[in-house]
Amino acid sequence: MQSFSINYRILAFILAVFSSVLTNAQSNAIINTKPFQDGVNHWYHIKDETNIVNPVPNQPQYPESEYQKIADNILYFQRDNGGWPKNYDMRAVLTQDQINDVVKTKSVLHTTFDNSTTYTHIDYLAQVYTLTKNDKYKVGCLKGIDFILKAQFSNGGWPQYFPLEKGYSRHITFNDGAYIGVMNLLKKIINKNPNYEFIDAKTQRKVSEGYQKGIDCILKMQIVDQGKLTAWCQQHDEITLLPAWARKFEPPSICNGESAEIVLFLMDIKNPDEKIIQSIQGAVKWFSDSKIYNTRVETFQAPEFESKYKKVTDDCRVVIDTTAPPIWTRYYELETEKPLFCDRDSKYLYSLAEVSRERRSGYAWYTYNPAKVLKKYPEWQKKWAPNEDVLKQK
Repeated sequence: MQSFSINYRILAFILAVFSSVLTNAQSNAIINTKPFQDGVNHWYHIKDETNIVNPVPNQPQYPESEYQKIADNILYFQRDNGGWPKNYDMRAVLTQDQINDVVKTKSVLHTTFDNSTTYTHIDYLAQVYTLTKNDKYKVGCLKGIDFILKAQFSNGGWPQYFPLEKGYSRHITFNDGAYIGVMNLLKKIINKNPNYEFIDAKTQRKVSEGYQKGIDCILKMQIVDQGKLTAWCQQHDEITLLPAWARKFEPPSICNGESAEIVLFLMDIKNPDEKIIQSIQGAVKWFSDSKIYNTRVETFQAPEFESKYKKVTDDCRVVIDTTAPPIWTRYYELETEKPLFCDRDSKYLYSLAEVSRERRSGYAWYTYNPAKVLKKYPEWQKKWAPNEDVLKQK
């Protein structure tokens, strides 16, 4: 009896220590809110009359350690269909009036994947549920996953907005990481990431099916130009899968910035089939062939003016620099494969200097993103395509 009593006390002590460690771990936990930063920047710095709420002067923010309060904000903003509107600060300490306005508009379904929206919110809720086991975060997460699956086209792609709206937002969208952001979230779920252990078998199957359809759609959309596989456009028509216009300065073209992210995603697939291997090979060869040498983009201060869209305080120009690393333009014209620029009037331009200052300084016309693919390629090639190094081909 005495032995049992001693063992019981030891067991109780161990449980108390474990509980204390767990509580301390939870209280010291920080969940990264950087994935929301694009939306934060838009909310505070870009005028939008369609916002549900606007920031108040000197709007305070929760520290990242206040993850439950941030998650509660995420639940406030979640719409009735399970998705989220874009361009708000999830760390904002909302006023009661702001909370009331957000909650009473839950039936307004202007929900999107643009600007790192929805898939980032789902992932945050999953992390908070793992730490707290509070069911409201699991429920919000599952509603978000269901929204993603419902938003997927039968061909495997995702629109920028769902429910579908008029205009280019119906197109399948790679811009701003939308498509690949969704795919990376689904990949976490099918790989049984610890934050998604609560996902049931039925949902797992649906996610796996959606993920595979997403890969198939990526491969179908890769642009064949001048008889060869190249890369992708920022947006593809949701029916024909062909490159499509988005905003007036975003033409159908070969888009190297967004395409680099797609190829890096494909390179991470374990045991890729022949279609995936050839897709990567074609894109890598295109990135190598489309390099621009001796070129650097320089940003400098310029007289301030207020445009229709924002305050403009700087400008940029292309500089010849023989020491500069290879660079790429964001767009290459279909068929000619020339570096391509555009303005708000949708007119094709062939140098950055021709673009109006507001668009010239307010958009990333050049990119170094393909360099990440070319750096990773040798290791990938030795493993998955040992007999075909496209970088050694003329």
